[in-house]
Formats: sequence, C-alpha cells, structure tokens
Amino acid sequence: MRVMGTRIRELREERGYSLHDLAKKASISVSYLSEIERGAKKPSLKTLDKIAKALNYPREQLIDAGQERGMGLGERIRLLREEKGKSLTALAEEAGISPSYLSEIERGNVYPAVDTLKKITAVLQVPLSTILGTPGSLGQKLRQAREEQGFTQAELARAAGVSAGLIGQIEQGKVQPSLKTLEKIGEVLNISPCYFIADDAGVDEILNQMCPAVRRLLTEPQVQAVLRLVCNCTEEELRFILNFIQLYKRSH
Repeated sequence: MRVMGTRIRELREERGYSLHDLAKKASISVSYLSEIERGAKKPSLKTLDKIAKALNYPREQLIDAGQERGMGLGERIRLLREEKGKSLTALAEEAGISPSYLSEIERGNVYPAVDTLKKITAVLQVPLSTILGTPGSLGQKLRQAREEQGFTQAELARAAGVSAGLIGQIEQGKVQPSLKTLEKIGEVLNISPCYFIADDAGVDEILNQMCPAVRRLLTEPQVQAVLRLVCNCTEEELRFILNFIQLYKRSH
C-alpha cells in the first residue's frame, strides 16, 4: 500500500492547516506527519484513517491507485470491511470463521483458502477479484501469494525443490511452468494449482454461458469432488482426460 504523502500535504495546505494543526487534529506527532508527507514513513491504516478524518477526505483516495496491486490481501479485506461499517467480529461471525483467524488474515500472517475468501467476499458483497486484486498473469499471482506469505524467491524455491532462478523467471512471465512444478509450489504455499492458472473473469464468462441445468450440476458434491481431483491431476493425466472427452464426443 502506497500512501500519497504529497496529496496529504496539498489537502493540508488547501485547508490552511500547518503541520502542527493537522498533526494535532489527527493525534500524531508533527515529525511523523512530516515524514508521511515526504514519503519517508508508511503509516498504518489506523493512522491514515485519523489523517483522513482530520482532513474530511476519503481515506481510500489517499492511497495510490496505481499501487493497488502492491496492497496486501489482508489490507484490502480490512479496507473493504471498514468501508462496509463492519467490525472484525461481525464480519468473522457472518463469514463463519473466528475473529482471531480474520485478524491474522488482515495482518497478513495467514493466507486463507479460496473457500474462506469466498465466504468473506459474500458477506462484503464484492467479487472475489476485488480481494485478490486485479486478475493478472500466472507470474503476478505467484509473486502476490509468495510475498503475502513472507517467502523470498530463494526460500520458496528451496521449499519447492526448484531453482530460485526458475521462480524469478515464472514471476517475470519468461517461463511457463509445468503443472508438476505448480503442484510443488502450490503445496508449499498451501494453494491449489488451479488458483495460478484460472482466470476469474474467464471462469465467470464460462459459467454465464452454461445452461441452468449444467450450473446446478456443478453444485453437486460428486461433481465438485471430480473437479477437485482434476485440480490435482498431473499434466499427463489431464491431457488423457481431455483426449477421452473429445473421443467420447466424436463417437456420439
């Protein structure tokens, strides 16, 4: 998350506040406010909220939209929760998780399962892509997941049994990894390989094109069990399944 210190200074000056005036209104020190304006310090969401209220200006507009992708998943959840006027406990209860677990997510100490994120987004009434950030390439998703769990490229590579150079090349979009490599990386990050290769917008489009009967079929436990198995297939197994489906359709 990048706070626009220059924008804070501009707003302060527009309102005729000195550094001392705004610092007093926001209950922070003058030196700390000065460092925020110069970009030398990154304030917490709580401090940013105080500054925004003192300026009578939307807090989200003090965050550089161009750096949105750099905002942690937990920070995005917290911002959305507060925008919806929900306490941490209220959101946790409605999403069916514990307040302590939600707190860990918001602080970036835990990367939740996709199912948990879906529960949170359902309560907040926002698309899953809003929490995960702008849908991007496989490399962007990998980098986001790695950084949010506190891994360096070298640490992730060592845990997954691959080279640090390969992780770097994947994140830069220079290499398309095999499904087996994604399985190793996903196991370390506790994320399904499907997360890396699925395009949220593309999936939504596919679902919208399905007839109601097929959409209902996808909700059946047996079908979902098959889909989970497919997510864990090797590249060879997945190609076999696709070839079998194509053969079956041609013969009928």
